[in-house]
Amino acid sequence: MPLSIALTADPELPVPPKLYGGIERIVDMLARGLEARGHQVTLFAHEESVSAGRLVPWPGRSSGSRLDTLRNASILAAHVARERFDVVHSFSRLAYLAPILPARTPKIMSYQREISPRTTRLAHAASRGTLQFSAISRWMIEPVKHIGSWSIVPNGVDLATYTFQPQAATDAPLVFLGRIEEIKGPHLAIEIARRTGRRLVIAGNIPAEKKAWVEAHVLPHVDGDAIRYIGPVDDAQKNALLGRAAAFLMPILWEEPFGIVMAEALACGTPVVGLRRGAVPEVVVDGVTGFVRDDVEGLVAALGHVESLSRAACRADTEARFSAEPIVAAYEAMYHAAVDRNKG
Repeated sequence: MPLSIALTADPELPVPPKLYGGIERIVDMLARGLEARGHQVTLFAHEESVSAGRLVPWPGRSSGSRLDTLRNASILAAHVARERFDVVHSFSRLAYLAPILPARTPKIMSYQREISPRTTRLAHAASRGTLQFSAISRWMIEPVKHIGSWSIVPNGVDLATYTFQPQAATDAPLVFLGRIEEIKGPHLAIEIARRTGRRLVIAGNIPAEKKAWVEAHVLPHVDGDAIRYIGPVDDAQKNALLGRAAAFLMPILWEEPFGIVMAEALACGTPVVGLRRGAVPEVVVDGVTGFVRDDVEGLVAALGHVESLSRAACRADTEARFSAEPIVAAYEAMYHAAVDRNKG
């Protein structure tokens, strides 16, 4: 049954984003997938968005601004009252749903960041059962799984964007890709590369507030040969970089909610070697699509066996779990279940 679906994304970045923006990529993939399945999609997002469906630009451009939050929540509420969507699916701030929480319209709040038990509890109560929740990894919902109804739908990638590379060169480098800051572990990636005698390519943006740390702990080790830093990369550059890598390093020092870049690497056939933090153990099948270890010592040792892993298995696992087909299907099933409950 075709549905009329309202999707929301944060106002800061267009859908899809021009460079980085993991949530915006997921919203774009979902919007296109839903439209291909015959659903009517209305996207509330940044004014420069060029995704599927009809675009309603947010008037406010900052999620951190109270005034912008009120303006955006009001626009969403006005459209919901006027157009009677079958379901409203939010990937943006929970506050944008506040005016419509008591309404009978089924609502889904998808979390890709840390979840606040207090706001989740308040929203669940205010919605009177019309608000469902989803998250991108099991570990995220531990503090709140007793509040309301939860589903786990992982993030994913558009397989058409990433080319499967069945083998890597014998001298292929390791790759680190992400924001260049301490919690992402670029300094640990450098240590791992040096200890294993492998070349390392580092890609990603340097946040202005992290510049001093990067200048002290990362850039002094960049020599343009053994350790290279190439700056931010677009999708085409990312595809080439990940596809040519012997392994992708994920030495994170925080509880990463998912880490789309891991799925992007696996889509290219590149194994992921990462620390046991956040959702890494949920994304990487240890010993099949990469290695998950507890410390740098373990990662160094694991890299001695990375060539024994099947790059075809990495791609196959991505197709089965992290491609558009299973992810769009999972959300579509949530919509129909929500609509059926509302009718009942």
